[in-house]
Amino acid sequence: MNILKIAFKELTGMFIDDGALALLSLLLVLGVGFAVKSGLIGPMAGAVVLIAGCLAILAESVTRAARRKVRR
Repeated sequence: MNILKIAFKELTGMFIDDGALALLSLLLVLGVGFAVKSGLIGPMAGAVVLIAGCLAILAESVTRAARRKVRR
């Protein structure tokens, strides 16, 4: 069973380096997509929210990575 865990971690590590970045990006896309599809916000506002959200997620990820590097 341990070999399966290791294999799964290695496989996901090939595609996803930062799990929080991937999860937050996925949630952002799903949330904005739902909001636009349901009519809560317009397509242009959805695009703005998506871009701003991506920039915020990336900034948070870079800050977290920099803090980790300084601690080492």
